[in-house]
Amino acid sequence: MKILAFAGSNSKKSINKELLNYTLNQIENAEIDLVDINDFEMPIYSIDRQLENGFPQEAQDFYNKIKDAEGVVISLAEHNGNFSVALKNILDWVSRIEMPYLKDKKVLLLSTSPGAYGGGNVMEVATKYFGMFASGEIVASTTFPSFNDNFRNSEIVNEELKNKVLAQVNIFQDALTAVEA
Repeated sequence: MKILAFAGSNSKKSINKELLNYTLNQIENAEIDLVDINDFEMPIYSIDRQLENGFPQEAQDFYNKIKDAEGVVISLAEHNGNFSVALKNILDWVSRIEMPYLKDKKVLLLSTSPGAYGGGNVMEVATKYFGMFASGEIVASTTFPSFNDNFRNSEIVNEELKNKVLAQVNIFQDALTAVEA
């Protein structure tokens, strides 16, 4: 199974990238394409730019990565209750290439934050966006609260949260395995 994975943050010290890396290490028997959204920086989307210049190569490259994958793992940073503008811009460009761009893809959504809600606001937005508008099949999702208290040295130190993340990974893997069967 081939999985595309990325954190929805352009921060070099992203806690969502740390959670994503931990989660990806729990996935077995998969080819994982881990990308950094910083490699897909583009002008801010506008219909005028699209009509004048077409699609940036970065948008087409990101779209192709989605199309090549059977599953997608996204760890979402919460900026003012929503996606980071860096991720939103990529999604705006990709959605103009093809909507729904996640059709037939199994999706695992993660979010974390330093606070007790664990990115719960962005998770609500993402569940609707990726499931309804992009037509991905969200098979598993979880928020991870109080990152700095519950994650140290690349490991989840809270056993309850560790089990929660692992349970979602297993659900995601089972969904991908069922597609292959």
